[in-house]
Amino acid sequence: MTKKLGIYSIAASAATSVLIVALFYLFSLQKVGKSAQYGYTDVYAGMAYVFILSMVVSASIWPGIIKRFIKR
Repeated sequence: MTKKLGIYSIAASAATSVLIVALFYLFSLQKVGKSAQYGYTDVYAGMAYVFILSMVVSASIWPGIIKRFIKR
């Protein structure tokens, strides 16, 4: 059960992080098009930052949620 929990947690965290990064990318492209202040390098750096931060946060949230569903 512990091995499955780890695999499911990593998969859920990665999927959540990719979804959040995709949303960040879509919203930041709107900002880049309107302003000369922000560039594509800022967008890519922001995507890396958002991915790492969301992985840390979701890795602490998902194991508890998955553990509840596995026990059922």
